[in-house]
Amino acid sequence: MDNNHQEIDLLFEVSWEVCNKIGGIYTVLSSKSKTLKERYKDRFIFIGPDVWSEDNPSPYFIETPSLLKAWAKKAMLPEGVDVRVGRWDVPGKPVAVLVKFDGMYRSKDDAYTRMWNLYGVDSLHAYGDYDEGCAFGRAAAEVIESLIMYFKADPSHVAALFDEWTTAMGLLTLKADMPRVATIFTTHATSIGRSICGNGKPLYDQLHNYNGDQMADELNMQSKHSLEKAAALNADAFTTVSEVTADEAEQLLGRRPLVTPNGFEPDFVPGRKAYAQAREAARKRIFEVASTLNGTEYTDDTFIVATSGRCEYRNKGIDVYLDAVRRVADLHPSRRILALVLVPAWEAGVRPELPLRMAESNHRGLTDPVITHNLHNPDSDPIFNRIRQLGFGAGVQSGVSVIYVPCYLNGTDGVFQHTYYELLPGLDLTVFASYYEPWGYTPHESVAFGVPTVTTTLAGFGRWVLSAEPHPTFANCGVEVVSRTDHNYGETVEAIARKILDASALDAASAKKARAAAQATASRATWTDFIKYYYEAFDAAAQAAAEAAVGK
Repeated sequence: MDNNHQEIDLLFEVSWEVCNKIGGIYTVLSSKSKTLKERYKDRFIFIGPDVWSEDNPSPYFIETPSLLKAWAKKAMLPEGVDVRVGRWDVPGKPVAVLVKFDGMYRSKDDAYTRMWNLYGVDSLHAYGDYDEGCAFGRAAAEVIESLIMYFKADPSHVAALFDEWTTAMGLLTLKADMPRVATIFTTHATSIGRSICGNGKPLYDQLHNYNGDQMADELNMQSKHSLEKAAALNADAFTTVSEVTADEAEQLLGRRPLVTPNGFEPDFVPGRKAYAQAREAARKRIFEVASTLNGTEYTDDTFIVATSGRCEYRNKGIDVYLDAVRRVADLHPSRRILALVLVPAWEAGVRPELPLRMAESNHRGLTDPVITHNLHNPDSDPIFNRIRQLGFGAGVQSGVSVIYVPCYLNGTDGVFQHTYYELLPGLDLTVFASYYEPWGYTPHESVAFGVPTVTTTLAGFGRWVLSAEPHPTFANCGVEVVSRTDHNYGETVEAIARKILDASALDAASAKKARAAAQATASRATWTDFIKYYYEAFDAAAQAAAEAAVGK
């Protein structure tokens, strides 16, 4: 497509994760910002929730009062809706408007009635965070309308992208108030699909038999599903991140979305010299922590494997990973293996004896030698309990040890004092045995950092790798893709265990080749490669909005 055909002069993107790091959507938005900023300059504006305070400021937001100063001073927004303008501290430093939306609650009943009358959105069964998401979405729509008037922009040359159900009420509000604005709705994972998986129901084998509305009734998801479906059906363009989720969305929401795969911003990855230093520093720190916990001295030829991501025990395949590591121990690997679980949970602070013992030269090992931080819920944490059940709670088993790091690796965890991206180069392999993974930034990030990875056919990234390389191996692309279904748990465990053993058995030259192949794969999956799909979605939305305007 010729990108010169684009006529978007003002672009907005609305998400709960703007300057608010919660999950993978933060990575999607923050990493693509540089590429969109290069095209649209400061006419590309993120809108996120202002959920911060003076005592707890966003570490990702640089407030810049001079930006949009005239607008912020005169913005005609509803009472109780306030804004702060600044830049998101990510590559590209895009403009970000954070919105306080408390004032929207007082008019929620009228708003819900309007959405029912216009779009059939059922808010009667709302609970939990539904009201909060809707209040933010509606406030964001008010901000967009105000900025369009401030810029004196032609609405037909404006596009607004809304991410996930938490912003869907904003899309529908903008659609009703300014129908000439091109609206795009992106679902990164359908709310009902995630709920089906979260309730232990088979999603894939039975997908063709599921009715989204019926499942929403069964799982008490009527309001979120109704809102998400209305946004998907009424947006000028509907998108998702992979073919896996496109199939899910078409069946459960009733519309086939365009696929806009997630890219990666290579600026996150250190250069060759810095990378070698980062790898050495990361491995040194990882070994120091592990040896303090379990009393084992790790030599540099120890093989380090890890999984990471959101704490979704089944959906993210953490259960499969742990069982595969146990299987590796049973097979008596030729090298010592250190398996990390880098998954934030309900942690209650660093174990105070750990940093104290790390400062000593004689590492003797601690009780519970598998965990770095205390937990509020040790008896019910599924990861901690499975590690113990598998026999790792007593320490090293058959040359394999497991370390659970249940905290956010943001550089202030009290143990590693390194960010996730600083530790990532120190790994030899990552495993993401996902059951429900619309895209899969964790394996994508891994290969970008030159760390070979194992993923599954149920992950969007895994599907993309198979489309780019039909027979992926560590040698030819740095990725192995394991077939996973609703009913092959045992086979998946065995296959992943064998992949870990294969990777650990590589000689130095083969391991170096696999790392280079991983980075070569990542070089084909950057935002420079994938942003074209967004431009196509913008075009489709603008054309649909124009056609609808003519029809009226």
